[in-house]
Amino acid sequence: MDFVRHLLVFLHLLGMALLIGTLMLQLKAGKDAPLNKGWLHGSALQLVTGIALMLLAPLTHQDYNHVKLGVKLLVLVVIGVLAVLYVTKERAPRWLPQTLGGLVVLNVGLAVFWA
Repeated sequence: MDFVRHLLVFLHLLGMALLIGTLMLQLKAGKDAPLNKGWLHGSALQLVTGIALMLLAPLTHQDYNHVKLGVKLLVLVVIGVLAVLYVTKERAPRWLPQTLGGLVVLNVGLAVFWA
């Protein structure tokens, strides 16, 4: 069971890296570029692996701060909803990449600094 937990943590971190990488690609693409689909993939990977880690907690004897996870889930849902709303548009609003990037950095900060 420990291997499964480590695999999920690994995939969860890859999802975070995908979101940061997508931010870099989005900023490089320019202000009039469409929203990169990496936002959807990264947020979905984070969501699925995060929920799986929470559900496996009793089996792996892990004790998580549920308030912290709820706040992180809320931030991730906002990222996902914004991505879903704007990924089909021809051009993303100018404020969107910075907002999504700020939310990703906020989520990473919550994960690291909230005990």
